[in-house]
Order: sequence, then C-alpha cells, then structure tokens
Amino acid sequence: MKKTVLLTLLALCLAAAASAQSGTVLLNAAGATFPAPIYSKWFDVYHTAHSNIQINYQAIGSGAGKAQLTAGTVDFGASDMPMTDDELAKLKIKALHFPTVLGAVVPTYNIPGVSADLNFSQKALAGIYLGTITKWNDPEIAKANPNVKLPADDIVVVHRSDGSGTSFIFTDFLSKVSPDWKSKVGAGTSPNWPVGLGGKGNDGVMGLVKQTPDSIGYVELIYALSQKIPYGAVQNASGKFIKADLAGVSAAAAGAAKAMPDDFRVSITNAPGATAYPVSSFTWLLIPSHFDDANKAQAVKGFLTWMLADGQSYNEGLSYAKLPPAVVAKEKKALSQIQ
Repeated sequence: MKKTVLLTLLALCLAAAASAQSGTVLLNAAGATFPAPIYSKWFDVYHTAHSNIQINYQAIGSGAGKAQLTAGTVDFGASDMPMTDDELAKLKIKALHFPTVLGAVVPTYNIPGVSADLNFSQKALAGIYLGTITKWNDPEIAKANPNVKLPADDIVVVHRSDGSGTSFIFTDFLSKVSPDWKSKVGAGTSPNWPVGLGGKGNDGVMGLVKQTPDSIGYVELIYALSQKIPYGAVQNASGKFIKADLAGVSAAAAGAAKAMPDDFRVSITNAPGATAYPVSSFTWLLIPSHFDDANKAQAVKGFLTWMLADGQSYNEGLSYAKLPPAVVAKEKKALSQIQ
C-alpha cells in the first residue's frame, strides 16, 4: 500500500514538473453533474484555443465538489447549491460564487404502455416522493392527465444516492410547494429520502429509470433529452403546467436577474410568472479568491472571462439557458476579486 501511494505521489510530482517545464497550467476541478455536459464542452473548446491551459473536471456531485474545495484537493469546485454560511466559514480561503448557466430539473419516467407527456401537479410530486402517492392511477395524477390511461401499478421512486445539487434543486422546489415535505424532509443535497432507490449522478438516476418499469426519477434536462426518455410538465406558481425548455428557464430567472445579490447566492425554484418553469436553477463555479500560483489565478480569470462571453454561445445547443445580461455584467465586475 505504502509503495503504491509513493508511486502515485511520484507520478503526480513528475506530471507537475513536466507541466511547469512546458509552461502548461493544469487546473483540477470537481463537483456538480448537472452542468457536466456544458463544462466538458467548454473545457475542450477553451483548451483548443489555449493549448497551455488544461482543465480536468470530475463530475462527482455538488456535495463532493464542495468537500474537495474545502479540503484543498482541487483548484476550484462546482455546485448547483450555493455554499451555506457555515460551509463558507470552514474554508481556508474565501470562495466566490460565479453562475455559469441556467438549467432545469425534470421528472422523467418509464411507464410501460404510456408514452404521453404527463403533467405533474405540485401535490403529486411531493406525494410521490413522500411515499403517500403510491399508484400511477392515483386521483392526484389522473386528474392532471385526463386523456391518459394510467396503470394501477406501484410507482418505483428513484432519487440520487450521492450528495447532489440536482437533489437540492428538486427538494428546494418541493419544500416551497409542500408544507409536509418542508417539515418532514426539507431541502438539501443529501436529504433523508422517505422512499425510493438511489442512483449515483444524473447518469445513475437515468439508468435506473430506463431499466425499471413504472419508475420515476429527476434529472437535468439534457440527460432526459439525450436518452430520449419521456419527461413531464410541472405545475408552476401560477398553476400552469410547464414543460421544461429554454424559454421557461429564462422566464424563471428574469426576476432574480434584476435583484441578484452581490454574492450570487440565489434560488429561483417556483419562481412567479405564467411561463416560468418551476424547477429551474443557476449553477455555480466555486472559485477561491486567492491562488498561491499567480499563473493559475490568471488562467482561471481568463477562462471565466471567456465563459461569460463566447462560452455562452454553446449553452442552448446542450439545453442550458444563457445567463441574463445583467448577471453577466455583475460577474465581470466580480472577476477583480480573484487574486
């Protein structure tokens, strides 16, 4: 074991030395799976244009991303849930929140014989995940889908098994629309789920739903689209059933963009507006305000500058909404805080 550890450390040291000699800046990051498709695209495109900068990203969940940032084992983290005051207090170096994209969490399902797009009321989603609604033909589901023949089968609930920003977004929404959910479970990255099977990452939840008849799960929009599996419309604060799309996500962010706090920590679930998709969210990169290596600081600032401009042109092709201009302008000013 000791020999393996020493060999690993030696390999890392040799890699770092090689990078230093070649002038390459290597940045290691980890966190949310929610924005992983767009981050992968961005980091590849940016490396092509700036061959001396390499960003390695591990999509291991928001909870793990925040933990690694706190431990100092990555250069920056990523999360779909802003860090709390308590989490920020544990950091050795102040972390800054930079919103990157807007996305949607959707309820996806696998019901044999049902291919229609279902409507999910707020009460139905909360009841399903609380375990109080257990059949697909429950009256609460049926009344929102009068033209769909729903089976009397048991609902198989699927949720995340890891600390997840996607879970936070979903449970943050449920906490706002269901007093029972708020009092019994609440919002969090790793809630105490009343029922269900756990899958790791958006990919894990998607895989379980695809292979499990009569199941329901929640994933980031791009995962449902890429796997061509049905996902439902969700009842918003105005009582309208909205199927997730870029316009609905942008509508949810409109109000927050006008009053964005200086630290960018904000929730837009269950936002007002007839066209707002209610399970929408910003996602954030968690950037240390100070780097011991000046080259890394400049590389991070360079990437963020590009991300806020050219990088946004890649969002819609991967089903993420662009950042509102007011938020972009505010973030550009915040770049000066990175030293």
